[in-house]
This record gives sequence, structure tokens and C-alpha cells, in this order.
Amino acid sequence: MEICPKCGLPEQACVCEQITKSTQKINIKQEKKRYGKIMTVITGFDKGINVKKIAKELKNELACGGTSKDDSIELQGDHSKKIKEILIKLGFDEESISE
Repeated sequence: MEICPKCGLPEQACVCEQITKSTQKINIKQEKKRYGKIMTVITGFDKGINVKKIAKELKNELACGGTSKDDSIELQGDHSKKIKEILIKLGFDEESISE
């Protein structure tokens, strides 16, 4: 059984990611890319967050394409109205999400 070096709990009960989720500032904005396509960009993720996992959850929930680059997620299309409630479901603090 693996033990987390940060919190000292077993990997299955590790709370490091939940603590990190509640202390960060996430920004949601739209950008116009080539050929007039709209992209929804989510930035502000800390190092302790699995951005790829969150991107996959968002793409499945919103039925769209997208990618995760560094500490940001880019989704194809304008999803600004739905993203906030999905992020809250994933454990992020409502006050920490700004549009």
C-alpha cells in the first residue's frame, strides 16, 4: 500500500487534491481562434491538480473536443454557462471560479 508523502494518508484516502481544489482561482474565458472558431479556455489550475483528468471529465460531460496544455484546458465551442456547475460537481469551490 502506497502512502502519500504530503499528507501521510494511504493513496486511496489522500486529501491533497481536494485541499488544492478549494484554494485556487480558476478563470473561464472565450477566445476566438483561427477561422472564427470559439474556444472556451479554463486557466488557474495549481500544480497538485490532474488537469488531464479534469479535461477528460469536461469533454465527456459537454460532448465536445478539447485539450489540456500546461495548466490550462481548451474546449471547442462556447461552454461558459455549463462549465461552472460541472467544476463545482468535480469538487472546486464556487467562489474560486470567475468568468
